[in-house]
Amino acid sequence: MPVITRLKQFLIGAPLNPFNPNILKHVSLIAFLAWIGLGADGLSSSCYGPEEAYIALGQNTHLAIYIAMAMAVTVFIISLGYNQVIELFPSGGGGYKVASQLLGSYVGLVSGAALIVDYVLTITVSTASGMDALFSLLPSWGQEYKLLAEVGAIIFLLTLNCRGMKESIKFLLPIFVGFFVIHVGLIIYGIAAHSRGLLPLIPDTIHETRSLAMAIGWLPLLALMLHAYSLGSGTYTGLEAVSNNVNRLTEPRVSTGKWTMFYMAISLSFTASGFILLYLLWDAKPVVDQTLNAVVFHSILGNSSLGKILLVITLALEAGLLFVAANSGFLAGPSALANMAVDGWIPSRFRHLSTRLVIQNGVIFFGIFALLILYWSHGKVSLLVILYSINVFITFSLSLLGLCVYWAKHRGKASPNWFFRLLFSFFAFVVTSSILCVTLFSKFRSGGWVTVLITCAVITLCLLIKRHYRRLNKKLVLLDAQLKQPLADHNIPAITMDPHQPTAIILIGKSSGIGMYTLLCVMRMFPRHFKNFIFLSIGIVDVGSFTGQTALEQMRHEVNDTLQYFVDYCHQYGIAAQALANYGTDTVEELSKLAEEIGKKFPNCIFFASKLIFENENWVTRFLHNETAIALQRQLHLQGKELVILPMRI
Repeated sequence: MPVITRLKQFLIGAPLNPFNPNILKHVSLIAFLAWIGLGADGLSSSCYGPEEAYIALGQNTHLAIYIAMAMAVTVFIISLGYNQVIELFPSGGGGYKVASQLLGSYVGLVSGAALIVDYVLTITVSTASGMDALFSLLPSWGQEYKLLAEVGAIIFLLTLNCRGMKESIKFLLPIFVGFFVIHVGLIIYGIAAHSRGLLPLIPDTIHETRSLAMAIGWLPLLALMLHAYSLGSGTYTGLEAVSNNVNRLTEPRVSTGKWTMFYMAISLSFTASGFILLYLLWDAKPVVDQTLNAVVFHSILGNSSLGKILLVITLALEAGLLFVAANSGFLAGPSALANMAVDGWIPSRFRHLSTRLVIQNGVIFFGIFALLILYWSHGKVSLLVILYSINVFITFSLSLLGLCVYWAKHRGKASPNWFFRLLFSFFAFVVTSSILCVTLFSKFRSGGWVTVLITCAVITLCLLIKRHYRRLNKKLVLLDAQLKQPLADHNIPAITMDPHQPTAIILIGKSSGIGMYTLLCVMRMFPRHFKNFIFLSIGIVDVGSFTGQTALEQMRHEVNDTLQYFVDYCHQYGIAAQALANYGTDTVEELSKLAEEIGKKFPNCIFFASKLIFENENWVTRFLHNETAIALQRQLHLQGKELVILPMRI
């Protein structure tokens, strides 16, 4: 085994067999693991969302009780809305599929682009916030190394996720459980320790609210609360991750997804509102180079040796959970990217799986994109949260609007409770879209314009990619129709092949027109020279086919039907022919294996493949297409075999 291959297997693990009937059980997640892997994003947002909202209140901290209640209610509203998404789209896709199928493909593009930027920012803001918590324990001179540490953390998570979704979750599980147990304990203890101040809190808050309203007016007061509430909107991030990845959950997927959402809603609403109550009861004040959680936990635990040790453990686990949340961006983001690649908005390579059945190209993409955003923002959490929350609520709002349209169109048909579901979806849409508008308006000049610009750039790029694929597909459909050759109605017996005769081995892809073009070119260039024709094809296991045994068998059936068509065509003209197929995640690797086997049996053989040639070919067109023929030609040359690439101008 080559050194590079051994190193790769050491880092990401040995290959997995996608056709193993138990493999889906191996890679799918139960509700508890999904809560950890996908729900960590939501739970971790309570480490920075409530802090941003509380600080925004300024001296009017008594208003925080309203923010705490509003946060808890909003979490459940959004969670219940996404339960409907899980019911209607059990194959996954979440906000992107809801918007695409219920509001139109271009609205779906906006939702998908927002999701892409959202998951990139999930990685960036969680990593930056985690390092803020960790570096709160260090002297001020350590701050200059914080950005470097954040870069290292993202690279580590990227490598970990290349091993697999379940593997990365199990590795990070102790951190998640430790965070949850200790922080829930601190919230309960912190509130209980100030139980005497808790009872008069509500009447005192009402009195102070009235006094403030008399001083500045009700509208400015409402504006202040909405501003703080919108800045805390980062708290709700991550709630959509489950609906985007329902296909990665164990059966029954809908039930598993709903339980996961329930765990997420309970844990997030408790921690987010609990932190705000702690800030209020313990009169927490911002301290330079420390998070507000660090300040309030220091007050609760005290200055004793045990208190200092517990504080270090608490903040370390808080930082660790934020890294688990960053990991959820690597888990959920590639799936959203793959769904868009299936629809042609994103290069098709992002729907491919690695040998570990991971969307590895997507993982690498999100890692690189996150590093760029991190470098641009210098890891400033307050700026990243603004960018983050805007895109999150674009997806929330479009998803809930799609649900409104669905229940309005299917009133009385899909469910006897359609009216209440429509009413709830509309209410949730009003809540999320209001938060979006307030956040965008209040923070547009402070950095909101950047996320709008980035999202619009992603949308523009997707439109250009879609236009390229649409034009190409039209030409390929026309080519398939033009080169479709009629077959004889009766069965023609197979012709015995002589392995020592000249043999043409033709590579067949998804387009039968390209395959026929290659066959006819070989016959024209080498008239009556080849006595045998062998057709090779690879069934690629990608995001579309790796959803269950039924999808895999359908893919196999399509590959075999295409190959049989070429064999039958040759037989009806008295030409010896046969077909061979292989299946896997890497086209070049599987074709190389087949080529090696055939080369031993048919020593007098030449391989043929076609390559699309574009008028204005550049690195962009090469990136949009897999360049399989060129990669395979190199592999065959290393084996001492010949591969002739026939140019096909498009």
